Amino acid sequence: LDLDPRPFRIQLKTKGTMATNTNTADSASEQRPQKRLRTPSRPYEARAASDPLVLKEERMLAQAIANSRKDQGRESLTTIPFGPTFYPSVEEFSGDPLLYLEKIRSVAEKYGICKIVPPKGWNPPFALDVDCPKKFQTKDQSIHRLQEGISFGDGSDYTVKEYQKMSSDWSKEWKNKHYSDPNKPNQGEYKPSIPGSLKNATSENQAPAAPLSSSAERIGEQAKEEKLGENTPRPKMTPENLERDYWDIVETQRQDIDVDYGNDVDTSEWGSGFPISDRGRSVTSPNFQTAQTNEELPEPAFGTEEFYKESYWNLNNIPNSKNSVLRHVKVGINGINVPWLYFGCLFSTFCWHNEDNYMYSINYHHKGAPKQWYGVPGTKQDADGVERVFKSYLSKKMRDVPDLLHHITTSFSPRLLDRDGVRVCKILQHPGEFIVTFPRAFHGGFSMGPNCGEAVNFALHDWIPHAVDANERYRTFARPSVFSHDRLVYTMAHHINELRTKEICKSLAHELRRLMQEELLLRQKLTNAGVRDVSKDVDLPTNRLDKLDEESADYDDKRLCHSCKHICFFSAVCCECSDSKVSCLRHSHYMCRCSINRKYILIWTPESEMKEIISRVEKRGEELNDLKSAAQTNASSFHKGPLEDAPGSAKDRLFHQTYEVPVGPICSFDSVPELVSSDSSMCSSKSQGEPERDISGALNVTSSIVAPSKVQLIHDAAAANETFQYLVKSSQANGATNSNILASVPHPSNVSSKSAV
Repeated sequence: LDLDPRPFRIQLKTKGTMATNTNTADSASEQRPQKRLRTPSRPYEARAASDPLVLKEERMLAQAIANSRKDQGRESLTTIPFGPTFYPSVEEFSGDPLLYLEKIRSVAEKYGICKIVPPKGWNPPFALDVDCPKKFQTKDQSIHRLQEGISFGDGSDYTVKEYQKMSSDWSKEWKNKHYSDPNKPNQGEYKPSIPGSLKNATSENQAPAAPLSSSAERIGEQAKEEKLGENTPRPKMTPENLERDYWDIVETQRQDIDVDYGNDVDTSEWGSGFPISDRGRSVTSPNFQTAQTNEELPEPAFGTEEFYKESYWNLNNIPNSKNSVLRHVKVGINGINVPWLYFGCLFSTFCWHNEDNYMYSINYHHKGAPKQWYGVPGTKQDADGVERVFKSYLSKKMRDVPDLLHHITTSFSPRLLDRDGVRVCKILQHPGEFIVTFPRAFHGGFSMGPNCGEAVNFALHDWIPHAVDANERYRTFARPSVFSHDRLVYTMAHHINELRTKEICKSLAHELRRLMQEELLLRQKLTNAGVRDVSKDVDLPTNRLDKLDEESADYDDKRLCHSCKHICFFSAVCCECSDSKVSCLRHSHYMCRCSINRKYILIWTPESEMKEIISRVEKRGEELNDLKSAAQTNASSFHKGPLEDAPGSAKDRLFHQTYEVPVGPICSFDSVPELVSSDSSMCSSKSQGEPERDISGALNVTSSIVAPSKVQLIHDAAAANETFQYLVKSSQANGATNSNILASVPHPSNVSSKSAV
């Protein structure tokens, strides 16, 4: 038998697997771990209107409309309770955020999400280079079709300033149509605006441009019936009114609203909103893994420049906190331990989902208008309830796409969840505030105007049971995981001294024993059936347990099960018919049709090693005191009972009713060239009864939204000169003397911020 001991040659480009990057441009990139991209498991592909899949999606529209009509008596959103808000002291905020989360977990986990407001004096610099001429991609979201579960198309590409101009103009347009403006004195009677294409219509039966929000509609009707004139005030654009507007659009579909959402913007390419650590605490730090972590050095004082660089509240650093399980992942994974940026506009939506591998997440709001969040507790009862509601309203779609929830393209009102017995809460996030989501907790929401946020994952040791559930679910849907669950669990056991409590050791030992029992049972069954064990004849590389680095992750990518996409960490079944295809022990019979005598098993982790590592974890647990956290003590009861307004939420409710949402951008854009529309799909509203626009003549941009989202930048001499001056300035700032300006321009994440802080 001629076996090739080299790594299997499988490269999968799906979400959860990681493409290898072998470019080593300079010494700095050699020291820094290369980033591993995550791409959608089912990338969006534009299809022709006659495509059967398109027709099937169109039929879903009829179902969504029927659902909305059936739901005419919609309850008020004010009945949804507010989630908890916490206000740590300077002393608490100066320490490890993960220890603080353990402290508040008994209350916060009950709601699935919570808000953390930093103490007075927190004012981190906004390190993002808003002058960068590079463009990021967006997704085109049809807000009125979010209940249908259809994929998002590609939106326009923007620079930061272009996006701010578009989103600010869109917010101003919505406000001018529906709400009062304190800078304009004569705003008595509410008069709905008419689209430009209908202004010259002679028919009296033409529909208005857009239905009014519930509050505006009541005022408008009252003004019409009672003829109150200028003394009738128009409502303020508060979060409560915008929330009502948003769900009116989603649920009734009486308006066509399309927006461009700048989600999942790569901070390793664009730069983070936080400054980068000098102590190598971030995966994106140039000296990551090469510099000493300097954990013995005192932490910087709260509010100092160094504090914002080195604090673990900095989202670049928190995955590598000494209390985070992800600190063992030494390779950058987008959105996991490398933050993502999010550029939002009015009504841009982050649909219902829970995090990859059911991890924790933390989101920071840098600048701009508030975000409305909704959260569901991470219990099995509530998580199953969310899926039950999805199947109830999208039964046809869920039959065709069973893993629809993983696509993050569907949104339902929290009222529907609450009506079906699923506990749900909401939180309003302002600039400078953190939102934390707990393991398996479904969450979603939308932006109320131009804003910029940043998010990343982390994991505490109590995450282990949730990780098991996520791993089993992914295998059911053949969805690759972002990293090997089995490897990470064994890596945790390898760092035995980091297991701080008896409860953590007990949970870890239980999972290790479960993995061993299944592994040994299936090995025995397969060998008894005739599968040959050739491990002694093949020199297999040993599994590295001290960390998950680039080399280890690459090797894991090449031993994904052909059927369930599980990483075969302990062993794998192969066949002589292929030198690349492998299978986990559960699904070897699905791999090929060859006879059993052609199949063989490769074993990386022998039984003796598995037993030894379990023994070490159990011994560590015996050495520790039997101390349980408050969260663990209350774990058995936190899933019981309905949710009510949480502690610290009174201010949120007041702001929700009275705060006037800003419409301005997060930065100035005086030098941004004018944007010209070349597409009828734009950040705009259109009533359901509006006829198609006449495209035979020139487009009258003033008849619709001032700043469309589908744009074509006019590359005139002024714009070209502006870009050139930026490159020259960047080159000079870094001491470059090479005449080739483009070659000397630094990476955007390394350019000093020129934005107003």
